[in-house]
Amino acid sequence: MILEALGSALLGLAAAWSAVHRLHHRLPARSLVLATGVAGALIGAFIMHTALGPGHAVATLIGAVAVAAALLSLLLRPEGRLRRASTA
Repeated sequence: MILEALGSALLGLAAAWSAVHRLHHRLPARSLVLATGVAGALIGAFIMHTALGPGHAVATLIGAVAVAAALLSLLLRPEGRLRRASTA
């Protein structure tokens, strides 16, 4: 269990770090993004471990990365200005 938590935290940190480096212009402060990645991965690992039980380490880590990516995607800002379609 402790190795799953540590592994998921490291995977969440890696996902957040790659998001910061690829999309730095569309994300808020780096510390918020890194913390969100780690927290999302830990929450995902907890949910997956609770749902699947012990003995499914790979599936738990996959679920942890999926939840971390979903939470990181919520931090993204639009790339340009939003344009409203004018109705004539």
